[in-house]
Amino acid sequence: MASFLTTERLVLTAPAPADLPDVIALHSDPAVMRYLSAPQTAAETEAGFATRMSRGYPRDLGYWIARRRETGEFLGWFELFPSEADSSVVELGYRLATTAWGQGLASEGSIALVDKAFREHGVRMVTANTMTVNAGSRRVMEKAGLRFVRTFFMDWEGAEIDGSEQGDVEYQLTREEWSASTNPTTQP
Repeated sequence: MASFLTTERLVLTAPAPADLPDVIALHSDPAVMRYLSAPQTAAETEAGFATRMSRGYPRDLGYWIARRRETGEFLGWFELFPSEADSSVVELGYRLATTAWGQGLASEGSIALVDKAFREHGVRMVTANTMTVNAGSRRVMEKAGLRFVRTFFMDWEGAEIDGSEQGDVEYQLTREEWSASTNPTTQP
């Protein structure tokens, strides 16, 4: 399958039905789902996977399977999806297997996607959200250039997730901020 994006260690490709077993294993891992929800059943993951595959994202944005470039090992997925209110605003998402944690892979993929979104797709703003207590994900957002904007509180359906009482955080990066950081000659 043709790659959407290749970095030093990652290859991101469009999802295919053959990727579903790996995504099911990812979503059933309690450690991976700790700050998201309870681990998902195979049926829940399959329904979400089908929805993501059929979304019809504009401007080549979307959902991609992440594999290790050298070995083809499944690592997880990344996503840039447009806001329903404004398609020039996209939300960054990622979910990686625990075997890929602590290696800078989430940051590497996020940085490359943010750069591609601004450079090639005319995006006006990239946002990302996570639980306040999810320090690892917050570091990834910061490494990708996003800055903290606010803390907010969601109404969690079902069982509360440990740490949800501290709320969620939103990070964002505007085109102007990205441009200034990638073009140091334009800075004073």
